[in-house]
Amino acid sequence: MIGKVTRGESVARLLSYLYGPGRRNEHVNPHLVAGFRLPMALEPGLDVRGDRDFRHLVGVLTSPLDTLRHSPLASPIWQCSVRAAPADRRLSDDEWANIAEEVMHQTGFAPRGDDEACRWIAVRHADDHIHLVAVLAREDGRNPNVHRDLPQKVADACHIVEKRYELTPTASADRTAAPRPTRAETELAHRKNWPEPPRATLRRHVATAAAGAENEGDFFTALEHAGVLVKIRHSARTPEQITGYAVALPHHNNKEGRPVWFSGKKLAPNLTLPKLRERWSAPHEGNRFDRRPFGGVELTHEERSAAYQQAARATATATWQMRHIQDPAVLADVAAATSDVLHVTAALTGNRELARAADFYDRAAREPYGRQQPLTPYGTNLRRAARALALAGIRGQRGNRPSLAGVLAHLVVQLVALIEAIAEYRQLQQRAAQAAAARKAAAQLSRLSRPTPRPPSPTLPRTPPNYTAEQNAARLAATAFPVPLSDQLADGPYRSSTPTPTHPSPHRRRGPAR
Repeated sequence: MIGKVTRGESVARLLSYLYGPGRRNEHVNPHLVAGFRLPMALEPGLDVRGDRDFRHLVGVLTSPLDTLRHSPLASPIWQCSVRAAPADRRLSDDEWANIAEEVMHQTGFAPRGDDEACRWIAVRHADDHIHLVAVLAREDGRNPNVHRDLPQKVADACHIVEKRYELTPTASADRTAAPRPTRAETELAHRKNWPEPPRATLRRHVATAAAGAENEGDFFTALEHAGVLVKIRHSARTPEQITGYAVALPHHNNKEGRPVWFSGKKLAPNLTLPKLRERWSAPHEGNRFDRRPFGGVELTHEERSAAYQQAARATATATWQMRHIQDPAVLADVAAATSDVLHVTAALTGNRELARAADFYDRAAREPYGRQQPLTPYGTNLRRAARALALAGIRGQRGNRPSLAGVLAHLVVQLVALIEAIAEYRQLQQRAAQAAAARKAAAQLSRLSRPTPRPPSPTLPRTPPNYTAEQNAARLAATAFPVPLSDQLADGPYRSSTPTPTHPSPHRRRGPAR
């Protein structure tokens, strides 16, 4: 169960939306389930046209704003949507009312037994969620306490009711998840018939370019090579110093026809330029493939195969390290570097399912609250293998070459084992969300590593032979004989017509007749 908090200024507009049909007619039977008074006394009635009349409810909710001793808070209307997990059972109105009271109690806006608290209501217009509406003005004339830990208090209330009603537990907020596409971005992608919102596509491109780069120049060149628009931000004091970047897709423009830019921070916590520079600043040995510019001499099939084999060996070694090394810094660095190998492999193959597995795993690779773990030689070994893979892909894009399916399948199998070990490590850390992300990625890769069963060839009906009268009589007579004879008769019409070769007689050949 999760809660999302927003602030506003108009109760009437919010009530009109909650009791309305919704943006896609998804609101069904909107009604109050709880409030600072009995819901029956607060339920808005109908006007002469048959529409909801919110004037009485708006006046009752906002009346404490008129008696405040101090100026009201900015955006005094507090709204919180509380949603159950898709796998949870359908909760009753009484259960949702208890959930609403728990949230209001934990936030401190309406503690149990406080008759002078804020006024609030809970509206239900769907099976899986409710909306809490509170006016941030106490009846005793004081402003309520609004702290920065308010979202955490909502999360605590959700955890309490999860245990109370045996609902699906949710992980604590650790800021390891990447920013999700907004509703506007999702609806735009749906209208344009794009496979996914631009934010998700750009996140994948940036993560792949960062995994195959050794410095900023390689990074920006790889993005341009992938068809991504890049805008570099320079320092105001020292114009020659680069302080950030933003990316956009050529086909994603605003109303004025200009590209919609996303900074690294809007894509993922670990994709900001300072975080990427920390990754590139680590000393790494030169791999067996020398650095050549884009479009240089291409690698042979044997060299490209060696890159895959090197990545598979590094992945197998990392699996052993995850299970036997106890240093948290090493384990965190290996988990982060695994994302590089996964992203580069997905980009090389162009496999959509591999790309989805890389997206699933991303959260398991990050540290909570945007922390950057120190780089270690163990993680550097994986990153070196990812760079070798990226370089092999850069120089192997033209022409038809022998298939690398065998070495790729071996690499995918090793990645499954490594990600499963990382999932166990995240579970031991009690990071449920990251462990679930790793398990989801491992399951996705396992489906890809299994051989696809070939469909059975259709069997044609066996045409009955045209027996002669003598053969029919023999078959009828054979029913009373042992099985071998019946089998011989049955197989008679399908036996080869090739005559049996005759063997020479062992006796001495007679001479010519006189």
